[in-house]
Amino acid sequence: MNNYFILHGSFGSPFGNWFSWLYNEIEKTKPKEIDESICYVPHFPTGKDKQNFDNWEAVFESYLKAGLLNENSIIFAHSIAPIFVCKFLIKHRIKVKRLVFVCGFNNYFIDGADNYNYVNETMFCKNLEKIKNLCNDIVCFYSDNDPYVSFEEEDNFAKLVANRKIIVENGGHLNAESGFDKFPELLKFIGK
Repeated sequence: MNNYFILHGSFGSPFGNWFSWLYNEIEKTKPKEIDESICYVPHFPTGKDKQNFDNWEAVFESYLKAGLLNENSIIFAHSIAPIFVCKFLIKHRIKVKRLVFVCGFNNYFIDGADNYNYVNETMFCKNLEKIKNLCNDIVCFYSDNDPYVSFEEEDNFAKLVANRKIIVENGGHLNAESGFDKFPELLKFIGK
């Protein structure tokens, strides 16, 4: 049976954007005889002195040690979380079923956003192409007018990792600020 993870981005929380909505939609799909959750929404440390790869890795490793992160896992990740997921899976050599990345990027510094650049830098991955050895189904959603990350950077990331790219017109950063407190297109990727 599939299990699911929804990962927030820099300075985010598990309750922002479309995360709670997607969690509820996924939980509706589980068989009635299953009492425990099939979807996990980790709360990663945020803030300039707390958010870094090592601290996020420690949180995500707890799911790995519990046997929850495995070949039946489908991971939805937003903003900096896609590259964190790639780096984590590559480092730990963990295969997963599907990766659904929303506004992912790598090695990109945002003009005038020093706090974001500081916390994002440790997430960047040098051997990104190795993610294709760990997952055969990688989907990238991104928009043509993201105010934080350039279209070119998101497109380059998607070209490198994804076997499916979905560009959302006028979608901004595909977050609540851009009107995405729900994201129905993601529901296509919770099955099989």
